[in-house]
Amino acid sequence: MARKAAAPPLLTTVTYLAMSAPSRVHAALPMNVQAALMRAKSMPLHFYRYLQYRVGRDYHWVYRLRMDDDTLSGVIHDPATSIDVLYLDGAPAGFFELKRENDTTVDLAYFGLMAHAQGRGLGKWFLRQAIDTAWAFEPERVTVNTCTLDHHAALRLYQKMGFSPTGQSETFIHPLTDRDHVRLAKLP
Repeated sequence: MARKAAAPPLLTTVTYLAMSAPSRVHAALPMNVQAALMRAKSMPLHFYRYLQYRVGRDYHWVYRLRMDDDTLSGVIHDPATSIDVLYLDGAPAGFFELKRENDTTVDLAYFGLMAHAQGRGLGKWFLRQAIDTAWAFEPERVTVNTCTLDHHAALRLYQKMGFSPTGQSETFIHPLTDRDHVRLAKLP
């Protein structure tokens, strides 16, 4: 049996954004939505990988999924990292991860909704929660980046919520391989 060739690397443009004051854009939770937002402390690695995979699989979020346990644990259990999980009707539906880079900058490292939560009017409200949480650390600025492989509305939403572009770069993303998917499926 012939082995399937790995998918070719994908060229993407990364846009870096920042805001230097809390956003004044308000966003209410949509009506008739049962949502809860919970800070995850000492998150098990398998749950973090589940969130990364379910939120980011269509957008080629691969970096954290390829980390070994020790490296990933060091990143997500770092005291400068906070992870909040969105639950809809009692089930996980998305998450955001903040990284306090230093005393002046908080980075919105990851933000996203799972497919079953998209199209329900939650994006703006959920991003507002992430922004408010970032500003609660009292930084001088909050940063985020997105790329052309992310959800088609990501850049527009970040700008609508008060972020301004600060630069761009191009990079290649190597999609998950069949071997990666099998390895992830076997993790506890």
